[in-house]
Amino acid sequence: MKTQHILFAILLAAFAGCLGAFASDYWRDEEPSGGLHQFVHDELELSPEQNSQLEALESRYAVEKSELEASLRAANARLARAMEAEHEYGPEVSAAIDDVHEKMGELQKATVRHVFDMRELLDPDQQLLFDRQVSDALTDAPRD
Repeated sequence: MKTQHILFAILLAAFAGCLGAFASDYWRDEEPSGGLHQFVHDELELSPEQNSQLEALESRYAVEKSELEASLRAANARLARAMEAEHEYGPEVSAAIDDVHEKMGELQKATVRHVFDMRELLDPDQQLLFDRQVSDALTDAPRD
C-alpha cells in the first residue's frame, strides 16, 4: 500500500469515529436538548401559560431541526461521493468536509438558540435550575 493510501485510511477512520461519536451523542436522547426538555417539563413546575409557550417553541424547533438534519445528511452524502471520486484527501473531500462542519455548526447554533428561547419562558428561580442543568449537560459533570 502506498503511504498516501495508509494516510487516507487513517483519516477516513478518524473522521468516521468522530462522526459516529457525534451521531451517538446527538441521537442518544432523540435530540441534544431531549434531556433538557424532559427536565423542563418534569422538574420546573411550569404554569399553563409557560407550557403553552414551550409547546409552540418545541414545534418551531422541531421543523427547523428536521430541515437542518436533512441538510447535514445531504452534506454527508456529498462527502461520501467526494471520497469515492478522489480516493484521497483532495480538494473535493476537503470542501465536502468543510460543508459537513458548516451544517453541523448550523444545527448546533439552532439548538443553542432554542435553549435560550426556552430559558426566556422561565421565571428567575426556574432559570437558576435550568442554567445548572444546561451547564451539567454541556460539561457532563453532574452535581450532587
